[in-house]
Amino acid sequence: MRSGGKISSAKGLLAEKIAGEITLSPTPGETLRKWRRNFGITQTDLSNHLGISPSVISDYESGRRRSPGIMIVSKIIDALLKIDELRGSNIMRAYESMFGDMLGMDAICSICEFQDPVLLLDIVEKLDASIIFGNIHVSIWGYTIIDSVKAILEFLPDQFQKIYGRSTARALIFTGVRSGKSPLVAVRVTSFKPGAIILQGIGPMEVDPVAIKIAEVENIPLLTTPFSVEEISTNLNKR
Repeated sequence: MRSGGKISSAKGLLAEKIAGEITLSPTPGETLRKWRRNFGITQTDLSNHLGISPSVISDYESGRRRSPGIMIVSKIIDALLKIDELRGSNIMRAYESMFGDMLGMDAICSICEFQDPVLLLDIVEKLDASIIFGNIHVSIWGYTIIDSVKAILEFLPDQFQKIYGRSTARALIFTGVRSGKSPLVAVRVTSFKPGAIILQGIGPMEVDPVAIKIAEVENIPLLTTPFSVEEISTNLNKR
């Protein structure tokens, strides 16, 4: 049985994820609707818990009402989690299987699932990325930003797969790299392969030939970006 503390921590991670998606989305109402439906909660159930009219929720989700502020978003998220808890925490436990194993893994800076797939080409444009190898006309379902130094020092052999979240068809973005060799070697020796690898903070000429060769052998698109971690997260959440 999982400990209550672990569930609570995973709950916090999920709340942060939902809040981030809603507040950064260009269509927050649609994102709010997506999460409400993910929890299997009706507009009426949510409005009753919040003590407001169902039409208010409908107006937010349809865009007829001005996008909710952070305080309202926080109350809605709390309500979704509370209703799920009253129903047995089934949805929370499903997400816990993904988030719970990441607790204490400081090497993971950020992990995000896209509402809809995006072409790697779009990510290239958003990050002003340079293409080192591979096809950029492939679908990407999310991204994970990893501190490469911490990952090398802290990850146990069976933990590397945790960086894939809910789908391996994602971009793994490694920060703090000097040549890209170590991240590519790590990917090479594991079973799961990402949709793309992006090396943050180095230029195309700085990428180690061994890293490029591994990308070619594994057929994994390899990119570099000059953007900071903050710029990466901000730009990738713009839709």
